[in-house]
Amino acid sequence: MTDILVLALVFAATTWGVWVVTPLLAQLGLERSAGKYVRADGVKQLSPLYRFTTPERLSQACWSAALLGGGTVAAVLIAVNVLNPYLLGCACLLAGVLCFHIPNKWLQGRIKKRQRLFDARLTDLTLGLANGLRAGSALPQSLEIVSRDMGGPMTEELLLVLHEYRLGVDLPESLNRLCERMPGEDLSLLVTAIRLTMQSGGSLAEVLDRITDTIRQRTDFHDRLMTMTAQGRFEAIAMAAAPLVAFAILFFLDRELMQPLVQTKIGWCAIGIVAVLETVGFLVINKIVTIDV
Repeated sequence: MTDILVLALVFAATTWGVWVVTPLLAQLGLERSAGKYVRADGVKQLSPLYRFTTPERLSQACWSAALLGGGTVAAVLIAVNVLNPYLLGCACLLAGVLCFHIPNKWLQGRIKKRQRLFDARLTDLTLGLANGLRAGSALPQSLEIVSRDMGGPMTEELLLVLHEYRLGVDLPESLNRLCERMPGEDLSLLVTAIRLTMQSGGSLAEVLDRITDTIRQRTDFHDRLMTMTAQGRFEAIAMAAAPLVAFAILFFLDRELMQPLVQTKIGWCAIGIVAVLETVGFLVINKIVTIDV
């Protein structure tokens, strides 16, 4: 009965922290990072963040995840009779710090996925623009025609470019803003070629044909590179997850054997050393198989 009461109190404290303390902490974090999403002239940037959430919600989600993670770890440790306040405090703090970054990592993953979908249609964009120019359409009209058939992030970004153009923004400037929202070497190459061709003259369709070949070759090389390094990435994940899986299996099979590992200072030191070594090994392997192109 006492254990159940303690777990209920921990759960109540965590819930209170998520719903009451989190908005206050989120507001403090926003005040410190207010300039991150606003330019020096006061104009709000069109960051990819706004495609999924707002800075306010992201900050609140980070603090909520930190409090929830710390409370969950505290409840689990109390359930396995780990009552040392120093161990509880250190474990809860570490869990809170790790969980604090989970929403941001999840958001970065969504942004990278959207970026990959956008980059995958760059070849179709250059081909469509080249065909539209050969058919006699101007560049804005070609962009509008191509944007109808693309779908996904490409259509969203092209419609925004055309919207800015209709509001009076020069097309090269609108394309430069597109590069700021969707950074990438292939897109930068395309925008630079369009801007230089519009300034100096020449056949933009021929330039786009050459850029199409360049982008296609770079995409093929990147795909081959990802295939060659896939085994190394899997080994890094498997190596990092193996000790945790082994610990969970042994704990459920023979709890008495594993109790000293979570109830003594020597056991916690061993867990800390293993966590550090596993993290270093994962980062080293991940660095080896990550090749910037």
